[in-house]
Amino acid sequence: MTVTMEKKNHHHRKSSWDSKMSVSTISTGPRHFRRSPSSILSSDSDIRFTRKKLTSQYRCGCCIIATFLLLLLVAAAAVYIAYTYFMPESPPEQVFRATFRVIKGDSFSPELTDTNNTKFKNRSRNYSERLNLLFRRSPVSHGFMGTEVLALDGTDGKDLVVHFNIHIDPSYTIVKAKDVEKILAKEVILEESLFFQNLTIDANSLEVKSVDVILESTTTPLPSTVVSQAVTQTPTPPRKCFPLQLKYCSKLSYNITTYPNLMGHRNIKEVKDDVITFRELVDAECYRHAYEFICQILQPSCIKGDDQDEMVLPCRNFCRDFMAGCGGRLSEKIKEVLDCSKFPEYSCATKPGCVEELQSRALSPRVCDGVIDCQDLSDERSCSYCTKDHLHCGVGRSCIRLNQRCDGRKDCPDGSDERACLSLTPSVENTRKVEIVTPHLTRYHSEGFVAFNEKGEIGKLCTENLNHSVPVNKTTEVLHTVASSLCKTLSYQNILSVRVEKDLENNMSYVSMKDPLAPEISFVRSPCFSKQVLKVACSNLECGIQTVIGEPALSKMASHGDWPWHVALFKEDVHICDGTLISSEWVVTTTSCFQGQPKAEWTARFGSVRLLSTSPWEQERRIVGMVKSPVEGSTIAMVKLDQNILFNDFVRPICLPDDGFSLKPKVELDCNTLGWARNREQLQRIQVKITSMEKCENVSISTVNSLCTETYYGKNDCNEEEFAGSPMVCHNSNTKSWTLVGITNWRIACSNNSVQRPRMYDKVTSNINWIRDTMKAVNS
Repeated sequence: MTVTMEKKNHHHRKSSWDSKMSVSTISTGPRHFRRSPSSILSSDSDIRFTRKKLTSQYRCGCCIIATFLLLLLVAAAAVYIAYTYFMPESPPEQVFRATFRVIKGDSFSPELTDTNNTKFKNRSRNYSERLNLLFRRSPVSHGFMGTEVLALDGTDGKDLVVHFNIHIDPSYTIVKAKDVEKILAKEVILEESLFFQNLTIDANSLEVKSVDVILESTTTPLPSTVVSQAVTQTPTPPRKCFPLQLKYCSKLSYNITTYPNLMGHRNIKEVKDDVITFRELVDAECYRHAYEFICQILQPSCIKGDDQDEMVLPCRNFCRDFMAGCGGRLSEKIKEVLDCSKFPEYSCATKPGCVEELQSRALSPRVCDGVIDCQDLSDERSCSYCTKDHLHCGVGRSCIRLNQRCDGRKDCPDGSDERACLSLTPSVENTRKVEIVTPHLTRYHSEGFVAFNEKGEIGKLCTENLNHSVPVNKTTEVLHTVASSLCKTLSYQNILSVRVEKDLENNMSYVSMKDPLAPEISFVRSPCFSKQVLKVACSNLECGIQTVIGEPALSKMASHGDWPWHVALFKEDVHICDGTLISSEWVVTTTSCFQGQPKAEWTARFGSVRLLSTSPWEQERRIVGMVKSPVEGSTIAMVKLDQNILFNDFVRPICLPDDGFSLKPKVELDCNTLGWARNREQLQRIQVKITSMEKCENVSISTVNSLCTETYYGKNDCNEEEFAGSPMVCHNSNTKSWTLVGITNWRIACSNNSVQRPRMYDKVTSNINWIRDTMKAVNS
């Protein structure tokens, strides 16, 4: 190919190159090809390109190559599809659990029980290497994957028991437990074993089982007597306490246990046979308190009783934390037994290390701040103002001695130590066994025996003296007066029944009415030879009452008991929305929370003012159903709980508006809504007032069911966020109660300039008939 360029001279101020390029192809070889007509592309320049058209021979070759590539692509796709959809799944790994006892050449010492101890690590590595050499030279060497020593135990200074796993890949070889046992037995019976030199192993102690078989044999269905709030289970024959004999669980704070345990073990031998299965979870470090939880399942605490002893289970939130970390390692049968929804919320074994956990999350300022953040009150009971042998008042930085409760003097700032000195209880014996953490009632009983509490001692009200101190026609009147006063004290509106029964409990203390006909009845200690005691049933718990603080004297930052009807709603353990408790089984919120989430698991948390903390009266329930409002333009929804809430001083329902409730902007109402701090940690109140709808028109589309509000204060101090479903509640100065007025449909936060914007709510008044009809229809 030759290229020629010609230079031309022009005016001296214009020097340019005018180029002419011609391209030709010169055949230099002996081959001659038939040339096809050429096509020429030209432009305004003198540059010309000449290209030849593709001949039929070239076209044929390209088609062959393209066809080959296409077939190759199809083959690759076929291989991928076959591998992905038609190839059989590889069988799961085979794991065998083996045990043998070394009777000579090695011995057990207590430090070998700690898997983090250096001696355990060195000793277990030695046995693991011996076992690996053995199996690598055995008939199953092709599928052998390795061994791991799980635990070392035995008798101090004597025999050493080695527990280990053997892992086999079934893709190469499939073996049974008896095959593995034969391989081990062949070496064990040798006097001079190549792999167990200087060790003598008891041949009778050798045992090999498949892990799948072990898991199936260690689980039994959860007894039906385990209910959500029960401290005990009631099997037949009567449960008894036994000394705790499992050395692995010797670090527990108690030394007596009971059988059968939750896993169905009937004695210590059955526990020892299966303990390795559960020790693996502790060694895996899937949960920091796995040791405490596992030991409380295998060796649960036991409380002595008159008729029968009682088993104490771990608390529900303790179980949930364990399952969140270790649940993925459990078989389906064990998961079925460890159903956390069946674990108790009160009178249970609490999760340890709460204070340390707060400190690890940089929440040290919460320790000794007067707000309870731990279920066992450990964050407030080891402070300068409160020692461990004192009773925390429940709210604030104050504690009392146990004998100061119900001593006739108010020692707690809120007077809680003198409340519930008379109460209702189904059993005084069970009440005595429950550890009292605060003077507040952790559960209201609407029916039971009238019980007294004086300086920490509990007993019953005896009616024996009424027979000789009150006329016969006055006896019923006196009993109804006592019952009415008691029901009102416990914030119940009505009396269902009043009757006298014979007390069947033993070792009981009694009080009697000093002067039954006096305007104010007082009680004195007395014997009760006839054992005639008073039993009362109350009904209709008062709504909208803050029993902890009484008159509204609320701070901006919420404390426990300020808003006992407020509910935090969680989707898959993430806080998404809020709601309001209106009955023992119904919560009101908004439909916008559940849009596009038909199969998500929702839970409702009650009694919480800090989402990352736990209080002794906090409760959780699963949401099992939702009903949307049929009112046009309304987004209110009612959600149903799987179990009824247990009412107490910190979890109570709010009132629904009656027919005469007015929402006119000019009406003076003390109204608040509830939001969360920007880090979602602290519940806060936001005081609001009803305003004209024009102010909300730029916020969202309003309907006839909409209610527009604006804040009273805090226009330059906006640091809270209101979640969808948050309530607008107003205080009734006449009834001294709070009423649910509105429900917000979306999250409301601060504007960019930190000024709170108007808030719009759906009216509850337009939905009140539907709400009441829904509750009646489901309850009937």
